[in-house]
Amino acid sequence: MLDLIKYIVGTFAESPDKAEFRVEETGNIVNVTVILDEEDMGKVIGRQGKIAKAMRTIVKAASAKSGQKYNIEIKERSEVQD
Repeated sequence: MLDLIKYIVGTFAESPDKAEFRVEETGNIVNVTVILDEEDMGKVIGRQGKIAKAMRTIVKAASAKSGQKYNIEIKERSEVQD
């Protein structure tokens, strides 16, 4: 599923190689944090969050059979502390 998320982000981001993905699993819940540069935030989220919402819908549909629930959070690199 992470490959699908990377593919979608890579399609819209200008610098997909700079995107960072952090994955935390707790039982059947998988939290994926996508960390982007400032210039890629708007492109990946889209107007009124339409791209981000569509990405979440696609991942939800694709993960239905696996029994895992994916939560996707998109953050700007300056918001994240290492």
